[in-house]
Amino acid sequence: MDADLKSVAAARRCAEKAFDAYQQFLGTDPAQVDAIVEAMAAAIESECARLGRMAVEETGYGNAEHKRMKDLMNARGTADWLRDITTLGCLWRDDATKIAAFGEPMGVVAALIPVTNPSSTVIFKVLSAVKAGNAIVCAPHPRGVKTGNEVVRIMSRVAEQMGAPSGLIQCLDAVTIQGTAELMKHRRTSVVMATGGPAMVKAAYSSGKPTLAVGAGNVPCYVHRSKAKELDEVAEMIIASKSFDYGTACVSEQAVIADPEIARDMRHALKLAGAYFCTPAEADRLAQVIFTARQAMNPERVGQAPEVLAGLAGFSVPPRTKVLVSEESEIGWQRPLSAEKLNPVLAFYEARDSAHGVELAHGIAKFEGWGHSAVIHCDDPGTVAAFASVPTGRVLVNVPAIHGGAGYATDLEPSFMLGTGTWSGSITSDNVTALHLINIKRVAYANRPWRDINEEYGA
Repeated sequence: MDADLKSVAAARRCAEKAFDAYQQFLGTDPAQVDAIVEAMAAAIESECARLGRMAVEETGYGNAEHKRMKDLMNARGTADWLRDITTLGCLWRDDATKIAAFGEPMGVVAALIPVTNPSSTVIFKVLSAVKAGNAIVCAPHPRGVKTGNEVVRIMSRVAEQMGAPSGLIQCLDAVTIQGTAELMKHRRTSVVMATGGPAMVKAAYSSGKPTLAVGAGNVPCYVHRSKAKELDEVAEMIIASKSFDYGTACVSEQAVIADPEIARDMRHALKLAGAYFCTPAEADRLAQVIFTARQAMNPERVGQAPEVLAGLAGFSVPPRTKVLVSEESEIGWQRPLSAEKLNPVLAFYEARDSAHGVELAHGIAKFEGWGHSAVIHCDDPGTVAAFASVPTGRVLVNVPAIHGGAGYATDLEPSFMLGTGTWSGSITSDNVTALHLINIKRVAYANRPWRDINEEYGA
């Protein structure tokens, strides 16, 4: 059978089966739903190392140990957070206003899974969707089909053993663009969770269904002079975040901006932490390796080790190099390394002063990163307040970007889907969670005489 026809047929079968399962699951006691979520998280926890290796072997992207940690962040961290929230039944009641709110499932969730996170995103979306009482069908990237299906196999088997209906959790095993599009627009699909490249996100918004989607993350990281005595710690945070899983997280730092008083020491601290500063010629060749002539990332260079990227660009780096750095002074496609880079590569800017540092952060966020995240390392509240005007949904203070944005080192909701708001055409700037996958029904009693409207507003 033609690959597209096969994928479309699979999408239709999965959507119909998911809808039937959702109908059976509807009305399940919230305590039983929680027990299913707990069981799935426990089952996946012991498989994280194997799934991390599988993800790297299948996609060719990232670091297996870091993939394991990402999977575990969801199997533990997301599950822990979900345990303490209410999604179904009575959410809250206010006796003074005589209003009560009740959570109800949305239905069938179509979940697009990115090639950069083929296991962790599935874990996150399945736990969140089921916690909200929904059925879910995952549509992995063609390069991550085996990994996505293995995660779903583990989680669905455990869910069914705990009493969930067959078909509540599914994954397409035949994937093409046409098949994924069919899943998104299918009559049984209630909501789309889209994580992926710009083309896929655009297709999700064009599906005609309510869509939660994300955008690119060109994350600026401004280091203020007030951190002069802590630059070693700042550098360690930046390198740990940007090198994590070889830079495949869109929330990781993309450009470091340093005040002039600390710029030289910041460079030195970054080098000690594992950064290699490229020569201008090396940086130009590196840009040609990472980006295509179409002003887009070369998909074959995403999530590659720094020594691999350097070798492809014709230069070598010292042992234990974790991140490649390019000194920049401009922002825009005339300098490609000022854009988002899903690999362990950073731009470095020396600001003229603090105002210029904030200005550079604005420019970087607006170029390829509207609405996502920004980071500042600073102990001056006034500067933090000025920096908070950067057009991003998250402003992270004195934390590594990936650890702060995903809700580990901050009290933001733990999430592997970070909304980018209307800055980039998204419906939400929140860290997306199970609470975004429920309808909230409000029951409102009369609390004033209705006839009073005639006296208050009548002629």
